[in-house]
Amino acid sequence: MVANHYFRFIEQTLHYFDRPHEQVPTAPVLCEAAWRGDELPPLAELAYTLDEAEVAELQAAVTTAENRGVPVRELTAEDFPLPRLAGRFPVWRETIKRGLGFQVIRGVPVAGWTQSQSEIFFWCFGLHLGRPGEQNPEGHLLGHVIDTGAQQQDENARLYKTAANIDYHCDAADVVGLLCLNKAKQGGESRIVSSVAVFNELLQRRPELIARLFEPVHLDVRDKGVNEVGSSLQVPPCCYADGVLRTFYHADYFRSAVRHDDVPPLTPREQELFATYEAIAMEEGMYLDMDLQPGDIQLLSNHSNLHARTEYEDHADPARKRHLLRLWLSL
Repeated sequence: MVANHYFRFIEQTLHYFDRPHEQVPTAPVLCEAAWRGDELPPLAELAYTLDEAEVAELQAAVTTAENRGVPVRELTAEDFPLPRLAGRFPVWRETIKRGLGFQVIRGVPVAGWTQSQSEIFFWCFGLHLGRPGEQNPEGHLLGHVIDTGAQQQDENARLYKTAANIDYHCDAADVVGLLCLNKAKQGGESRIVSSVAVFNELLQRRPELIARLFEPVHLDVRDKGVNEVGSSLQVPPCCYADGVLRTFYHADYFRSAVRHDDVPPLTPREQELFATYEAIAMEEGMYLDMDLQPGDIQLLSNHSNLHARTEYEDHADPARKRHLLRLWLSL
């Protein structure tokens, strides 16, 4: 096995939260990532659609990697040769890091693959883009976003295992990647919003609330087994350095942290900040909804965007249930 070609869970988390900070910005942060949904071109124009030769290259690479006969996590980028697509990865990386902050790729031939072949593809695709990381203390590297019947009311439940609405949040990785295998019968749209644009609106409307975004906030730790960090972490939602705003926001986990005895209740100022911030992010025209189709990949920066998901109704046939593969990547 090739050592250190993916991050352990704690390594992944520490890497993501190692965000430089110099000062609280007093003027709008102007950059390509400060987009509004109603000002963007249609998704069909924003997305990169694979051509026939690129699809054939993916098919051949899956066969090559499959023939290695090793567990998925032991596969490397060299096991998945992509000479034709190699030049696209630096462009996509730049778009995610310094451009819009997201990239959609369409046309992955998942309909003709088994689930294991789709897993091989997405893992190796991620290796070409960045460094994957474990998504929980159990060491899962490829998440399966599917309704398992988990109860939304369970304070430790991970909502991606339900069909419920998921509020705006970020994941503890530079990039979260989704590959759609099956879509829901109805609903289940991926909703994203620029955290830079939300910050700029908040600065304009309620400048007196801005400073609190750069001070630590309690974050609920719901992953069983992360005992060394206690019941909560303290992280500042925003950091700003070299003209770059980096945001980590998790509405549910900021609020649920108060269930622990060692976490004080939210102050009126904090409650007002969170309510105002989220109201801006939910305003018509601010966000972009994506109805991901089978074979679509969504790559999203967790530093410059928040993401959410609308509630959905699933198919009765288990084979047709909404199902996405998820990767966490460091760039």
